[in-house]
Amino acid sequence: MRMTATELRSQLYTVLDRIAETGEPVEIVRKGTTLRISAEEKRPRVFSFDRLVSHPGTIVGDPDDLVQTDWSSEWRPFGGDK
Repeated sequence: MRMTATELRSQLYTVLDRIAETGEPVEIVRKGTTLRISAEEKRPRVFSFDRLVSHPGTIVGDPDDLVQTDWSSEWRPFGGDK
């Protein structure tokens, strides 16, 4: 569909609803330039967990041992150089 900017202004919400329902783009001619309004393609939502890469063997042994380990010798206060 092709229309002028004045026609679009008078029917804006009707035109937008039609684009959303049909997916058919609308071309607007303004000062010799053609502009196109179209619906964005719907992409499936990708969750960040879906992009995680498996790292088997990263934790070797019993994970509960990590909880029981004394990490105080590794800890440094924020901004500390020791």
